[in-house]
Amino acid sequence: MNITPLPTQPNTIVSYFNVGRLLHYSLILFILEAWIYGVQLIKSIEKESTFWIVFWISFFLFAFLHIFLVIMDGWSRFQNYKRAKDQFYMHGFNRRIANTYIGSKCQRNAAIVAAKELGLEKEIIEYYKDMNVKWYHFVPYFMVKDPLFMFRKKFWSRTFLEKNYQPKFDYKKIQLEFSR
Repeated sequence: MNITPLPTQPNTIVSYFNVGRLLHYSLILFILEAWIYGVQLIKSIEKESTFWIVFWISFFLFAFLHIFLVIMDGWSRFQNYKRAKDQFYMHGFNRRIANTYIGSKCQRNAAIVAAKELGLEKEIIEYYKDMNVKWYHFVPYFMVKDPLFMFRKKFWSRTFLEKNYQPKFDYKKIQLEFSR
């Protein structure tokens, strides 16, 4: 277990936003898209244009559905962050732990935020660089390897339905104890 002083620990809400930064930007875009498509749908309904009603309702439903998917993905990545932070705190930087979160940009970001809050950011970023992970690797690796990923239970449970994880440590309390 780590017994070195911790860097200043941010508020939980700050960590939540740092972990899901890309997802929160996507959420804003999907809300904006849904609004725009909704306006166009209403105009099409007023004009009673069947083709355009079907066209705009499909776009609206796509954007509207993604609002909820992005929220659930953000929740799941926050659970990854809490688990990774506990693991890094107990074991220090460990390649096996980092590999658990290498699969997608959002999972890597959760692990990087957790490591950063424990003072291990350089190690994990260097490790991902050594593993040939580039900053532009947004598409999760499993999607490339398995085109039928959407039909797998593991995809749905790990991406949108991650179970709530209760942290084992109170990091703010630990930080305060070292600062005395």
